[in-house]
Amino acid sequence: MKEFLKAISALNDENRVLILAFLLKHRSCCVCEIEASLGMMQSTLSRHLKILKDAGFLVITKQAVRSYYDVSPHSQMHTNMLHEVGALGLKLPIKICAENTTRCQILGK
Repeated sequence: MKEFLKAISALNDENRVLILAFLLKHRSCCVCEIEASLGMMQSTLSRHLKILKDAGFLVITKQAVRSYYDVSPHSQMHTNMLHEVGALGLKLPIKICAENTTRCQILGK
């Protein structure tokens, strides 16, 4: 019951649903790619990613100086919830790729 309530609570935010849908479509992304693609502030995005990770929807892989986030359901319940997120048919932006670029170049700073 506790796991279910935590997962439902994590999905009770439009931005977090958008982040999950984006990661379902584009797979492994670093924070700067998600930030640039979705137009979110880094501090806000980091908070949302932590909530989704703690709720069992995401896994983090570190590669050099970047952390990559990917969807990784921890249970069948999470898989079912992710299926529903994917079925929403949200209009998602393209992924702004971070390969061989700095965070500042991606964000246009």
